[in-house]
Amino acid sequence: MITLFNVWHYLVVGIILLILALSIVAAFKQPNKKLLIPMIFSVTLVAALMLGFGIMAVDKYTKIVKLYKMENKRLLGIEKIVYTGIVKNEGNYDIGEVVFEIKLVNKGHATGNVKAGSFFSPSGFADFFGGSNILYKPQSITKKFVVAKNLRPGEAESFRVYFDYPPYFRSVAHFGSVTGR
Repeated sequence: MITLFNVWHYLVVGIILLILALSIVAAFKQPNKKLLIPMIFSVTLVAALMLGFGIMAVDKYTKIVKLYKMENKRLLGIEKIVYTGIVKNEGNYDIGEVVFEIKLVNKGHATGNVKAGSFFSPSGFADFFGGSNILYKPQSITKKFVVAKNLRPGEAESFRVYFDYPPYFRSVAHFGSVTGR
């Protein structure tokens, strides 16, 4: 997986490492030496959580990607569906990977036309231990695809993805979105 860091990522990492270093120094100055290891462990844990959330927040606000002209076409001969479109980097920083996520929802969920068998999926003792259920037909399917890599600011790239289309789906609702990593 390619993740491009920008100036804001390095700034967040630097600030959190500085807070971690100052906290460890403060832990060593603690007069009660029994608390040294628990304090270092807890400060390191808090810094790791702050680092994770900080990087996710910076990604959300600096890696802005938009989806344009999404179209789909069903290939009946081979039971596949094709999605095409254009992704564009609307932000001011490079994006390492652009992930296209498509969710297909069958007729019963999307239009409110719910029949008795739409939600029922028989289960039993074998399912608890990983047994397969041949009768189960999921009513929604979510797929993720990496459609672009190393997208510069203002740059756009077209994509095309294929995947198997469930033959029992009727009047499907399509929900597409893109995210940058």
